[in-house]
Amino acid sequence: MELEQVISRRRSIRKFLPQSVEESKIERLIESARLCQSAKNRQPWKWMVLQHESKDQVADIMLDLFQQNDVELPGYVNSSKASAQIIKNAPLLLLVFREKDDIWLQSDFLSIGAAIEHVCLETVNLNLGSVWIRDTEYTEKEICAHLGYPDLQLVSAIAVGYPAESPPQRPRKTKEEILLQEK
Repeated sequence: MELEQVISRRRSIRKFLPQSVEESKIERLIESARLCQSAKNRQPWKWMVLQHESKDQVADIMLDLFQQNDVELPGYVNSSKASAQIIKNAPLLLLVFREKDDIWLQSDFLSIGAAIEHVCLETVNLNLGSVWIRDTEYTEKEICAHLGYPDLQLVSAIAVGYPAESPPQRPRKTKEEILLQEK
């Protein structure tokens, strides 16, 4: 598929078929992240591939947040419930971590964001679907501890699978709304 076509077809897919993602496609997704540019060539990402019960356990940790009666949560955290259900529905979950280092925080986040976008575009190229999930943020420490990496920072997640939906493109700002002119 041509790059322009991949970019224009990319959508956030939240419903997946129960079909597993082939190992060769998983390897291509990780390779697309590995080849991404990064600030100062730090390549700050550490990836984890989860399937079956392992990914469902991450979703359960996210849902457990809402079972705690003594914690009042801001309204925006409620999207974690929907994200956890998406994770359970997806056959594959990719988690991306970084080593905790405040000096490189912004550079690492920008680099990891670029690597995530590489993965999301490669899913389209492989006739898969994906959605970039930020809601792991609210239970990051619990997820890291559960997976055996309490010293790492969980930056984000990507749910991946064969799409069971084909949503239209969401509204986009016009070029005039996003392009600044020199003053």
